[in-house]
Amino acid sequence: MSRAQHAHPEHRQHPGSQHPESHHPESPTDPAHPRDAVDDIVDQWRRERPDVDSTAMALVGRINRFQNHVALSLREFFALYGLDFSEFDVLATLRRSGAPYELSAGALLKSAMVTSGAITNRVDRLSGKGLVERRPSPTDRRAVLIRLTPAGRELVDTMLQPHVANEESLISALTPEECVQLDGLLRKLLAARGDTSLQGG
Repeated sequence: MSRAQHAHPEHRQHPGSQHPESHHPESPTDPAHPRDAVDDIVDQWRRERPDVDSTAMALVGRINRFQNHVALSLREFFALYGLDFSEFDVLATLRRSGAPYELSAGALLKSAMVTSGAITNRVDRLSGKGLVERRPSPTDRRAVLIRLTPAGRELVDTMLQPHVANEESLISALTPEECVQLDGLLRKLLAARGDTSLQGG
């Protein structure tokens, strides 16, 4: 999707405009369907290329823009605890794995969907902070296990409820019913892309 700048005020369409085909389907003043920045982008494309269906463009654009808001909110939250998202991801993955809160580097890779080098860097940083430790596998001398330290477990447990509350604030504009509906639709999209299991390829 184009990262086009928002339309200048004189280019935006208003009720009564001479170009009804560039209007958003819903009224801009309808509180249930407020306009957003993507409407400006779509209006511009509808004006310049009315032959192109902008439905997918608008949907993917909104997903991308909302992800930007999510990333910013999470980055600010994790910074309060001296972490970034990637570090918290490792700690949370180990914590939810259950006692003894340890996994192989390969298992962490599957969860995070990043390169082995990225996992190594994350573990190095967390080890330096005393939040995880490496230990040799008792069943495979070539393998290394990554384990939460007591300090790492305490930090995750301290952060978890505020983290969930922060995420709830991000979706607070939706009703509980809308949350369930959106969750199902996003699950359908992920499943269609083959993203169905942490144990997948």
